[in-house]
Amino acid sequence: MSVERSERFYRERSLWLAGLPGAVTARASLGGDAAYDVAVVGAGFTGLWSAYYLKRSQPDLRVVVLEREIAGFGPSGRNGGWVSGGIAGSWRVYAERAGAGATLRAERATWDAVDEVGAVAAAEGIECGYRKAGTIAVATSGPQVARLTADVEMARSRGVGSADLRVLDPTEREGLVHVHGARYATYSPHCARIDPARMVRGLADACERLGVVIHEQTPVHQVSRGRLRCAGGTVSAAHVLVTTESYTVQQPGQRLRFLPLYSLMIATEPLPERIWEQLGWRDGLTIRDRRHLFFYAQRTTDDRIAIGGRGAPYRLNKPIDEACERNLQVRARLEATVRREFPAAADAVITHHWGGPLAVPRDWSMGVSYDRVTGMGWAAGYSGHGVVAANISGRTLADLVLGRDSDLVTLPWVGHRARNWEPEPLRYMASTAIVKMLASCDRYEDRTDRVARRQRLLAPVMPPV
Repeated sequence: MSVERSERFYRERSLWLAGLPGAVTARASLGGDAAYDVAVVGAGFTGLWSAYYLKRSQPDLRVVVLEREIAGFGPSGRNGGWVSGGIAGSWRVYAERAGAGATLRAERATWDAVDEVGAVAAAEGIECGYRKAGTIAVATSGPQVARLTADVEMARSRGVGSADLRVLDPTEREGLVHVHGARYATYSPHCARIDPARMVRGLADACERLGVVIHEQTPVHQVSRGRLRCAGGTVSAAHVLVTTESYTVQQPGQRLRFLPLYSLMIATEPLPERIWEQLGWRDGLTIRDRRHLFFYAQRTTDDRIAIGGRGAPYRLNKPIDEACERNLQVRARLEATVRREFPAAADAVITHHWGGPLAVPRDWSMGVSYDRVTGMGWAAGYSGHGVVAANISGRTLADLVLGRDSDLVTLPWVGHRARNWEPEPLRYMASTAIVKMLASCDRYEDRTDRVARRQRLLAPVMPPV
């Protein structure tokens, strides 16, 4: 494939990749056998953060990152651009494993990570539009109000104070953003907006400045202790870190490790200032609702609304595929959301539609692990909350490899691994049931303003509360 075709292909994967300045061309692939101290598989956020912190901590360490496509090709270059605090998983899962105190400490670590991402972006000169203005969750129906109220009550019972999550009165809410039909809203300061492709590509550049070697368009065909067999040669390393997130299911023996689900997005054309004045949308503020198939949105650095949501169909035979990246039904639902929630932008032209796969463990809770005997480690299973989780995982893997007794290595997701998903077609049936049932619940609640009790039928396959 030519460089010109390759660049077009990569830019078509998302709004963010399309807007990258300069050429989007692949770094050199592996050209023969090589030896390193640490080899990282996957140049998304987790792999690059791991490499970055390893080299920052120990500059003489020889670190290589091997990527099948280009840095940021996967969800790291396609996500919603939320640097959002909050644990990637179930509070109950972690609390049962490590206790409520450790789980609250883990949540606070995610809040700190929001600032850490911004600090690195500033220190490394990564122009990714980082702006921390917090996040607002809005309810436009009675059932959504009930869920948001329960969210606050649950947070209080777990030790989260009003400085970290609070209910907004109508005046405060309208001072942040005008969402049509909003009845209730909560606010957390622990969220920032970024352009994720510029962040991940800038992080790759920062890694190279530190001396990390990155080989792109280098598929890894076999992972074993101390050795990675690639198309262009074999890499030997004392430490091997696998950071392939949803793409892990394409590796031998890992097909049922995660449920790969797609989250899809659309973006409007850049909106004029008069529209933003009508929307009253504070720059940097991220917004979501409390539907079952919820939306998440940001105001981009070039003044678009970029909005995403779940609900993409699951393909039985090939759950990760280019054909899954766009879906007309989900696009129509997101366009309707823009018109309904942000009517001032109802006539805006939709210029981009894209998606990316996320990894959902059987218990919906992430894990980070490293075996000192084999030198092999991994981190994955972010269930769509990966920007902050990946930063924490990268720092944690670096500490584990270097043998550091840090606070990070004691967090409850370290050493956690969920059981595999059921085999097909049961996994397909579960994913299909989730989408159909949640969509049905939303339609019922929008029509009746009453809580849809049928969602309880999904309890066996949804996150433990």
